[in-house]
Amino acid sequence: MIRSVVFDVGETLLDDSREFGAWADWIGVPRHTFSAVLGAVTAAGRNNAETFQVFRPGFDLEAERRRREEAGVGEQIDESDLYPDVRPALDALRRAGVWVGIAGNQTAKAARLLRDLDLPVDAIATSGEWNVAKPDREFFSKVIEFAPGLPGEILYVGDHRDNDIVPARASGLRPVLIRRGPWGYLWAEDPVVAENAAWAVDNLTDLVGLVAEGQ
Repeated sequence: MIRSVVFDVGETLLDDSREFGAWADWIGVPRHTFSAVLGAVTAAGRNNAETFQVFRPGFDLEAERRRREEAGVGEQIDESDLYPDVRPALDALRRAGVWVGIAGNQTAKAARLLRDLDLPVDAIATSGEWNVAKPDREFFSKVIEFAPGLPGEILYVGDHRDNDIVPARASGLRPVLIRRGPWGYLWAEDPVVAENAAWAVDNLTDLVGLVAEGQ
């Protein structure tokens, strides 16, 4: 039985194109160049934050994030950033009696912006609020506290093999890979994903159908 579904944020619910583009503009490199290097970093299995080090060795991500905010070009999330299947899928899951949550590696500000969208979910949290980030095991312990049900009754949906699928499985959750964004496509056929993920889906509409079958 599936009692809860908890979603990652970037490239699971949100198209990160705008934020990646804003970072490229901020550090003064062409957007396509930033995307290409991000892809290379991803393919090498490195943390995407390392992309900045390629362009600016010693780059302090948190300090630069504060500078962006002070300059009035900080993080933004609005309806246009949501993938088209997000609202219908979240709503369908709740109507089916499933508890729905969002918990990802985002700032506390991102949590506020997500709440402002009034999504059909039961709760929202971010690593910035919890003061612990994926893939740390403590993050997934908080997911288990956050969502109703035993760990095996909680799906965790994300696009990242190393941040989402493997640590969620190690914590006893049932992980689901969504094939979108650079990581989702890169690792869609990865044997580690196949070994650890309960399912791999192309979109959230397919996930709703699988959850309904699993009830």
